[in-house]
Amino acid sequence: MLRSLLMAIPSPHRTGHPGSRILSAASYRPRTEVGNETVAALIDSSDEWIRRRCGIESRRHAAPDEDMVTMAAAAGSKAIAGAGIDPRDVSAVLVATMSHRGRATTVAPLVAEALGATAAAAMDLGAACAGFPYALATADAIVRGGAAGYVLLVGAERMTDIIDERDRGTAFLFGDGAGAVVVGPAQTREIGPVVWGSDGARSEVLRFDEAGILRMAGPEVFRWATSVVPDVAGRALDAAGISASDLAAFIPHQANLRITSVAAKALELGPHVRVSTDIVTNGNTGAASIPQAMAALADTSGQALLVGFGAGLSYAAQVVTLP
Repeated sequence: MLRSLLMAIPSPHRTGHPGSRILSAASYRPRTEVGNETVAALIDSSDEWIRRRCGIESRRHAAPDEDMVTMAAAAGSKAIAGAGIDPRDVSAVLVATMSHRGRATTVAPLVAEALGATAAAAMDLGAACAGFPYALATADAIVRGGAAGYVLLVGAERMTDIIDERDRGTAFLFGDGAGAVVVGPAQTREIGPVVWGSDGARSEVLRFDEAGILRMAGPEVFRWATSVVPDVAGRALDAAGISASDLAAFIPHQANLRITSVAAKALELGPHVRVSTDIVTNGNTGAASIPQAMAALADTSGQALLVGFGAGLSYAAQVVTLP
């Protein structure tokens, strides 16, 4: 009886698409710029030590009125405008974050509400600093599968909420902010196959302590990242059927300028490939770092290799056509 009733209910006809593409990219950077001298004073360090260790010169810290929803909605609004669509056209809102500490369990429905995308499906995706490519793979799949028309994907972090400002291992690295892209249908596949994985056996090297503060074993994370990033990046190029020489840009998660340099050298990127160094003036903004770095390369066109990696430990990479 139940089966006959279910069969009698008409199901919506969903038509998929041959491919998907990124239509726009946008960024929100908090108003307050914090230089190395300010951070160094709290961790018995120096500007020179911080620059040498990670390449960062400054980062942005969010003010009390720049909460997660405010930053995510600001970046999302700019991305929607850049895509030339109305918020009501958005079928799904995905927010990649590891630092949401609001009273609501998830931030994505609040972002959808703030933007006027009130009918959109909304969910958070927690894959730490690999969150953006994980969410991008999700957006690509649901657009190609017909479950969504346009997807707003936001990476947003208030990392200052989850770090100890006196922790010499993390305080100098992280910043706050949000980045967003709109993913829509395309006649060809302009978001390449994702190559991803995890290494839970090493989860203790980047974890939350009992108080919910992020702790990191820096040397161990550095060794892991410099091993996994070139490997997953190379496999993503293979999956997309291209070589490094075909790239216009390399946009890895902005974790450490030294990690970026090691990966770029291992991939033998030519001088024509723009290598993102957004970390220098933005710090490590977690899941927001890749879309923010992409927005900063607005004058670049062609194919870009994206690589995310971080706590979990998780990693993912894919080749995309820049908007």
